[in-house]
Amino acid sequence: MYKVAIIDDEPLIVEGLSKTIAWEKWNCQVAGTASDGTEGMELIREKRPDIVITDICMPKMDGLKMIAGLKSEFPDMQLIILTGYREFEYARKAIELGVTRFLLMPSKMNELEEAVDAVTKRLEQTQMPVFSLSSTEPESGVEPAKQAETEEENGEANSFIVKNALEYIRENSREKLRLSDVADQVYVSQWHLSKLLNKHTGMTFSDILNGARMDQSKELLKDPSLRICDVAEQVGFQDLAHFSRVFKKMEGMSAGEYRNTHWGTEQNGGRV
Repeated sequence: MYKVAIIDDEPLIVEGLSKTIAWEKWNCQVAGTASDGTEGMELIREKRPDIVITDICMPKMDGLKMIAGLKSEFPDMQLIILTGYREFEYARKAIELGVTRFLLMPSKMNELEEAVDAVTKRLEQTQMPVFSLSSTEPESGVEPAKQAETEEENGEANSFIVKNALEYIRENSREKLRLSDVADQVYVSQWHLSKLLNKHTGMTFSDILNGARMDQSKELLKDPSLRICDVAEQVGFQDLAHFSRVFKKMEGMSAGEYRNTHWGTEQNGGRV
């Protein structure tokens, strides 16, 4: 049976969806419910549902980021958005990111049933066995054409995740930032985020974080009143030695040499 997860901060909506839809008609069962985005992601990681019905405006949740995260990490998972949020541009973006149905409340029962019918049909298509031309036995793995189609469908979601992850890293690079912190912000596992960052940028999370810190440090080095150890601390390094190693590795010279080369020793006296 197909597993269904329902995520909404309105208990009446959760109860109504759970009980009024004849799930067995579509070979479905409700595997669990949640009342906010954080609970929702925990439920999804635990139950791995085939279908998720969710609102996009709830506590502890960025709807578009969650949609992108789910479609990127769980490409075959079918998403139905049921919301009172009527912004057209938001709906358009949600569909671009991979939502199968976007329903506005109040929705009629036939609209809900049509949405369930549509997503179960899509699940049937994605789970059909692939047969080779020379054998009647199903092939293991994913058919290349099908895999390419899936990757193309999720390309928008993946790009959206990477864009938001890079933005969050830049804005918070001065903090003690971990890959898991960024992954939580874009609603994917840290393993999946690491893979996406490497694929889209060719760099590891550590290199991206250090690059953001180097950009900030070069700006701060313009200020002759700041010692290099002050710069290191302000951009997020715990000690000067680590900052110095990273700066030299990435810029090809020490922070002091960079400051003297670009801003002149007469400005700062080569302060450390």
